[in-house]
Amino acid sequence: MAEPLDTMPPHPPLEPTEVEMALFGLNRARAQFAWKVGGLDAAALHRRFPPSDMTLARLIKHLAWVEDWRTASFLTGKPVGAPWDTVAPLPDDDWSCADGDSPAELYELWRGAVARSRAAWDAVLADGGLDQVSHFKTPVNLRWVIVDMHEEYARHTGHADLFREAIDGLVGEDPPA
Repeated sequence: MAEPLDTMPPHPPLEPTEVEMALFGLNRARAQFAWKVGGLDAAALHRRFPPSDMTLARLIKHLAWVEDWRTASFLTGKPVGAPWDTVAPLPDDDWSCADGDSPAELYELWRGAVARSRAAWDAVLADGGLDQVSHFKTPVNLRWVIVDMHEEYARHTGHADLFREAIDGLVGEDPPA
């Protein structure tokens, strides 16, 4: 079985800055998602929930893509690199590209994308705050980017919550401490 996903974000200080609170919110949303999709076998990850074709595997790959694409497009201004330069179609175009992936591959892909995103956030925020303009073609500040990432996780964690309850009855907002 794949290494467990990190489901426990560190708590912010008692009087956090805006940046610390925004990053905590994003990291908490990531942890909630990891809890909802973690520890499952291939059959559970690839189970469909009609009438939708969505699966937990497809959600994991999609969010890995979103992490890397937003990091490249908004934070670094560099092209999206490996492993996406060899994936066709991309998870934003056709989520079925996750269908042949094992749990270990999916978890490692998502874990790597989150690590790259965290490193990019650390680097860009070291040079200024959330008012900085992103590298995206339409000018938006980094505050918008982090709120948009949090919203992406909130939406898909809601999907994962329903799917996971149907798979094995797991419910709740946060993993047990």
